[in-house]
Amino acid sequence: MNINVILEKNFEKWLKTLGYAQGTVLASTRCISDFFFYLELSGITCIEQITPRVISSYYSYLQIRPSKRQTGALSQNYITANINAIKRFNRYLQQSENHFFEIPVKATPDKQPPRDILSPREIRSMYNACTGDYIGIRDRAILAVFYGCGLRRSEAMALDINDLMFKEMRLYVRKGKNYRQRWVPITNAIREDLENYIYVARETILGFKCINRDALFLSRHVKRMCGNSLIKRVQVLAKRAKINKPVGLHTLRHSIATHLLQSGLSLEEVSRFLGHSSLESTQIYTHLAHEC
Repeated sequence: MNINVILEKNFEKWLKTLGYAQGTVLASTRCISDFFFYLELSGITCIEQITPRVISSYYSYLQIRPSKRQTGALSQNYITANINAIKRFNRYLQQSENHFFEIPVKATPDKQPPRDILSPREIRSMYNACTGDYIGIRDRAILAVFYGCGLRRSEAMALDINDLMFKEMRLYVRKGKNYRQRWVPITNAIREDLENYIYVARETILGFKCINRDALFLSRHVKRMCGNSLIKRVQVLAKRAKINKPVGLHTLRHSIATHLLQSGLSLEEVSRFLGHSSLESTQIYTHLAHEC
């Protein structure tokens, strides 16, 4: 089977059909495009020529390839994302094209535990950094969803008003990873922050334009907030709280996972809370729970 643009496009359609998040689709297809370019430079023009040795060579190449965005080499996270994209592409070939290639163990890096975990004190500092205006009230709701509920970026972006069940004290995740749906329990404090946002801050934002929006998180332009906007709000709070470490949306998810394990919840309970497909994904937090 020849390696070409059509194959790359079909892989992209396959990812979308399976319900992968838009960011994952874009990143995976970009990684495969880079992989195809490497194969072309290596004189490989068809899938049948991809051997374990080729994959190992590509893995070694990624480790020495300079980064295009910053000085120095590629980060381990970027390299892992590339290998994961190749593994997804291999699954696509198996399921859709009846082809596959072997990926050597060497090119499958171990899952690395998250480096930056916020302490409960740092989390409180971020909550305290929220102002009393409608933006600050929305900021508290953002913290409630990403820390209090441990949602992924794509899951929180897709939240609608109707996904919040205050009477039942839970939140419905419609667009989880790989379209896995789940219910996430909420505490009284989380409910209070979300209700305050919905009935005060969100109503203020809706007043800017006469538009009916289903999205939970709205921007000043009364549009569904994008991932970059949510990240910026979290980073503003971290800066105000004088937290001297990288803080993103996933930092909050990593932090709540660690804190829940520290509080005595079982690995199985935390795994269900996070929406993991296997306990293996949750186990990376266990040693952090003992260290923090």
